Amino acid sequence: MIENPGERLRSLALRMERQLETPLAEQRRQNEKHLVFGAGDPAAEVVFVGEAPGRREAESGEPFVGAAGKLLEALLSEIGLERGAVYITNVVKDRPPGNRRPRVGEIESYKPYLIRQLDIIQPEIIVPLGLVASKVVLEMFAAGPGSHTMGALHGHIFECDAAWGEIRILPMYHPAASFYGSLSKADLQEDFKVLQDILGGV
Repeated sequence: MIENPGERLRSLALRMERQLETPLAEQRRQNEKHLVFGAGDPAAEVVFVGEAPGRREAESGEPFVGAAGKLLEALLSEIGLERGAVYITNVVKDRPPGNRRPRVGEIESYKPYLIRQLDIIQPEIIVPLGLVASKVVLEMFAAGPGSHTMGALHGHIFECDAAWGEIRILPMYHPAASFYGSLSKADLQEDFKVLQDILGGV
């Protein structure tokens, strides 16, 4: 019997929770935090990929539940999408200590799980949020340069082939970037307008 995408994702998440191969898994267990695997529609047309969970996410087990998550939901609503209609995950599924950026070895250890997630969901559009996630996703699909700045990457559509067919990758600024003064909500809205245009043409 072939499992549906939701069941396959749950099985993959359970496997991650049980094993300690990933470098941050033991810390998660010692601190009684949660694996932040991902959430949303298991057959979503659009998958958002962040860098790594923060404190709130590690406490709840859900991605993007803090201020950045609320802003993401508002931006989705503005283009006629609900959070439940997309799938949201991170490259790294456990919170790095002190909320630091994930290291190269940590990213590499979690990357196969992201690849498996995407293979199960088979989205038409992948939206990496922030520079780390954008580089990882673009390199995974050999789509475009991995050395550009976020300013050069955001809002540009990269068309490439995945195992399940043609996909589009649309790097965007991470919503949290608007909290630090260098980016406005209007900048984020411009990128979401690009996503809206893509969806209108799918």
